[in-house]
Amino acid sequence: MNASTLHATNPFSVMALKQMDRMRQARGKMLDRLGFGPQETPYTVLHTEPGLRLRKYEQAPEEGRAVLLVPAPIKRAYIWDLLPQVSVVRRWMERGYKVYLAEWLPETGPDFGLDEYGNRMLAACRQAIREDSGEQLLTLAGHSLGGVLAAIYGCARPEEVRAVVLLESPLHFRHDLGCFAQMVHATPDARAIAAAYSEVPGAFLNAVSAMAAPHAFQMERMLDRVLSMGNPEAMAVHMRVERWTHDEFPLPGKLFTDVVESLYRHDELMRGKLAIGGREIGPQMLTAPLLAVADPRSTVIPLHSMQAFYEAAGSAGKRMLHYEGDIGVGLQHVGVLVGKSAHEKIWPEIFAWLETVG
Repeated sequence: MNASTLHATNPFSVMALKQMDRMRQARGKMLDRLGFGPQETPYTVLHTEPGLRLRKYEQAPEEGRAVLLVPAPIKRAYIWDLLPQVSVVRRWMERGYKVYLAEWLPETGPDFGLDEYGNRMLAACRQAIREDSGEQLLTLAGHSLGGVLAAIYGCARPEEVRAVVLLESPLHFRHDLGCFAQMVHATPDARAIAAAYSEVPGAFLNAVSAMAAPHAFQMERMLDRVLSMGNPEAMAVHMRVERWTHDEFPLPGKLFTDVVESLYRHDELMRGKLAIGGREIGPQMLTAPLLAVADPRSTVIPLHSMQAFYEAAGSAGKRMLHYEGDIGVGLQHVGVLVGKSAHEKIWPEIFAWLETVG
């Protein structure tokens, strides 16, 4: 089976995918009942609008610079705050930051695309954070597709950004580079898929991911479970990541189309041709200090996918770190957020670098 076989346009296939979504959500709730739900840090909601809820974490210091965490708009945001010992939210607070998080919500409508997610809604977050904290400049940290959104914002509004931290984020695409780029070049036009589904079901995205990278999204998870069995701490994280994998939600048709066509198929951000806010943007427009974390072993986000953007960025201060993996993370792609070695080695280096760039 390939991705084109998933492109069924009759209502029965749409109903079947939505039923698969409900089944996955039910399995997630069962894992909650078994005690594998996240243990999140208390927060309040600072701003809300269709598709977005801006969290402010209550235990953050009264004084300190502001950071906005930008998750991927595919699964729930709590992967950033899974357990206290592997909570990126807590690491930022421990370093004296006021911590905010853009929590994406599924209630948007099909016409929300990259301009809404990577520009307008992040601008709304920035305005609310400025009113709350008094901070004029904002540090952005994004993972995966969330890192793409953070990079877009940094390119479109460089005067508002203090620094950008990109974690395992796909930023440059060639048909021979990485499993997803290869699959995109072998699939039909995304507009037809978006038209069929309006909002592309999470089960569709999950199935495409599993077919694009079966080792990363299937075999890797099973192997990690086996390797975690003798380590209760690792197993506690693994099972919560497993629960999180069942918490995807549908992508708006426009966002799905923009990602597949503008980013993956035509590489418009890297080429300086991505239309955001009424103008074309590219990496040279990102002038804030830039730190990128890449996994050199990854087939999901190949090193060159991040390296090329990193080298082309207009930032005066740059740093590239390599994440080498962990046991107990389920998916190595999220290891930089939940891995023990990431919290012991990578995050201290990120914070040390941020201190040097101001």
